[in-house]
Amino acid sequence: QVQLVESGGGLAQPGGSLRLSCAASGFTFSTYAMSWARQAPGKGLEWVSGIYSDGSATYYADSVKGRFTISRDNAKNTVYLQMNNLKPEDTALYFCAKGPNHYFSWGEYDYWGEGTQVTVSS
Repeated sequence: QVQLVESGGGLAQPGGSLRLSCAASGFTFSTYAMSWARQAPGKGLEWVSGIYSDGSATYYADSVKGRFTISRDNAKNTVYLQMNNLKPEDTALYFCAKGPNHYFSWGEYDYWGEGTQVTVSS
């Protein structure tokens, strides 16, 4: 069965960095797009970033563009989200999600993990 397990969340200071990881299993990782989404307390789901199956294209929400970088290692079945210059408004539960296709499309997913909490506070 498909499993997505996020890790790397925690407490960071404003301006700090965190690197999230999502370990995937139960499917041929290298043939599917992957994405990251987040949900802040009391708010709806926000799609943050996505990446094609082969890593050839990446996409970012305007709110994180220039600060976050998505990448993947198909040999390790893992997708990453490097988050720099963190802001308090980045505080949220971060999920990774598997897309149904090799190409990325905002909001399209068929599986997702349980999430990892990111808190940005001084």
